[in-house]
Amino acid sequence: MRVLIADDHAVFRRGLKETIGEAFPRVAFGEANSAPETLEHVRLHDWDIVILDISMPGKSGLDILNDLKRLRPKLPILLLSMHPEEQYARRALRSGASGYLTKESVPEELKLAVRKIVAGGRYVSASLAERLANDLRRGVEVPAHELLSDREFQVLRMIASGKTVKEIAEEIDLSVKTVSTYRARILEKTGLRTTADLIRYAFQAQLVD
Repeated sequence: MRVLIADDHAVFRRGLKETIGEAFPRVAFGEANSAPETLEHVRLHDWDIVILDISMPGKSGLDILNDLKRLRPKLPILLLSMHPEEQYARRALRSGASGYLTKESVPEELKLAVRKIVAGGRYVSASLAERLANDLRRGVEVPAHELLSDREFQVLRMIASGKTVKEIAEEIDLSVKTVSTYRARILEKTGLRTTADLIRYAFQAQLVD
């Protein structure tokens, strides 16, 4: 089995290799610590699964996920995140991820997720599966932030964390005008009027830590 681990922390990559190696004795690993390196590994080699950190430097994991799925549509990808499931899991699964785990998950759950995904399945935690089932049963209306594109969602979270439009533009390598356009679209799609409203909404929806 060939596993690519894409995470910018070497210590964390080592821990993942040890955990997965316990469950799969015959496994070969590749490692990437940036978005370009991840894409290059996937372009040049075949992998049974990619384990992708959602918070890679320079480019969000959701952006990398979309790039990878365009490059290899059938490639199984497990997203790992320090963010709670409420913030990213649904969006990641809609974008083509085969599974989503928080970095606080126990090693046994990681082994289970990898085993299920490599076998062709999808994996979500029991708590998320129950939440999704309850939403379907109650006919829960889609929250406003689920209507945002991945980039709009990223900008919303950055605004809510207290960053200015200029700071956001510098961090994600866009012009101030483009970020301002995203902010305007976010306000329109959510039906909100001001930056203060956006910040309040993001905290109420638990979109920021």
